Amino acid sequence: MTEMLSALALAEAVRTGRLSPADIAERCADAIAAREDEIGAFAAIDLDALRVAGRAPGLTEGRLTGLPVGIKDIIDTVDFPTARGSAIYDGHRPAADAAIVRMVAHAGGLIAGKTATTEFAFLNPTVTRNPHHAGHTPGGSSSGSAAAVAAGMLPLAIGTQTGGSVIRPASFCGVAGYKPSYKLLPTIGVKAFSWSLDTVGLFAARVADLAFAAGAITGRDFDLRDAGQPPRLAFVTTARAEQATPDAHAALDQAARAAERHGAHVVGLQLPLEVEAADAAHNIIQSYEVALALADEYDRHRDRLSPVLRDYLEAARGVSPEHYDEARRTARRARHAAADAFADFDAVLTFSAAGEAPEGLTTTGSPIFNRLWTLLGAPCVNVAGLRGGKGLPVGVQVVGRFGRDKAALNIARFLERAIAAD
Repeated sequence: MTEMLSALALAEAVRTGRLSPADIAERCADAIAAREDEIGAFAAIDLDALRVAGRAPGLTEGRLTGLPVGIKDIIDTVDFPTARGSAIYDGHRPAADAAIVRMVAHAGGLIAGKTATTEFAFLNPTVTRNPHHAGHTPGGSSSGSAAAVAAGMLPLAIGTQTGGSVIRPASFCGVAGYKPSYKLLPTIGVKAFSWSLDTVGLFAARVADLAFAAGAITGRDFDLRDAGQPPRLAFVTTARAEQATPDAHAALDQAARAAERHGAHVVGLQLPLEVEAADAAHNIIQSYEVALALADEYDRHRDRLSPVLRDYLEAARGVSPEHYDEARRTARRARHAAADAFADFDAVLTFSAAGEAPEGLTTTGSPIFNRLWTLLGAPCVNVAGLRGGKGLPVGVQVVGRFGRDKAALNIARFLERAIAAD
């Protein structure tokens, strides 16, 4: 397994003059050339252009210091086609970059290429393979973003999550993944699937790299040097715990024990019924909104949609406005109930995924342990470092309070260090 690239360490090397942006671009280009045929992480890439971009003047003035960044292929880019994982948009060239792409560029990042996505970020798998074992899925829908970081091709990549498309592939690929609080990162220029749920997120080697990138891109203070007191963690398995594999249960228990040995206070917590009810509301909200978001594609090009998406859209059109409005009310009640339930805790510790990455490339895995937290809008971080019975990564998830993203990242870093030291 190729060593991953630390965005924080590379940026520091550029600032101290030990490396140049051109050196890093060359390193990434060489890694992509060496592994892309095996992994299939990219929907569009131009290695010569990446090498040239690394020599552009002024890159070191931005906080990202010229680091190459992968962009999920449902996010509009001027310099690369945006196919959205669909033959309908093959060769499509947007007239403007998405807001998140401009934010990366303004922070001094290089747009390295477009990372592979499932069709419109839904369930139809890509050709991307898990860098830890090519016979297993990397997860979806941000498959290429997670795989590119895990394979040491890029130090940073942008993804999106509507159900579990940041946290789950991060878990399967053994990288740090961060789904911010809802609306922290703009979705302007991102192909919509469900506007109440779609969230732009980040992939990096470790939690500190996520925090560095989030701070650089948003201009916010995500400095994690002040760790504070050991956290108070709510240990939550949800009502769907029986659908987690023994590997997932073992990883979560191991993470909890490691946290306790390093001073954390971990208490088991059963979610209130009002919170659990929101799990079913997620699909109602998603279905109603995607039937509108992809109405043109369904109306004009349904024969070019995959059967799995076409069938889903056909069913989604049957969700009434009344059911949608009630699901939104359920979600609102759940957010209030969750705030009350977690008032005495700094964060939740729970599953990132149901277990190791499934074998084969016909599925991207289930978002069953992600969709509730996405609906609540809470910041979520996948913490890597644990493995299952087949030797594949199994992550654990830290869920913070809405709007307390820095605190959630700090707790995730604490847990990452505790697991590594255990």
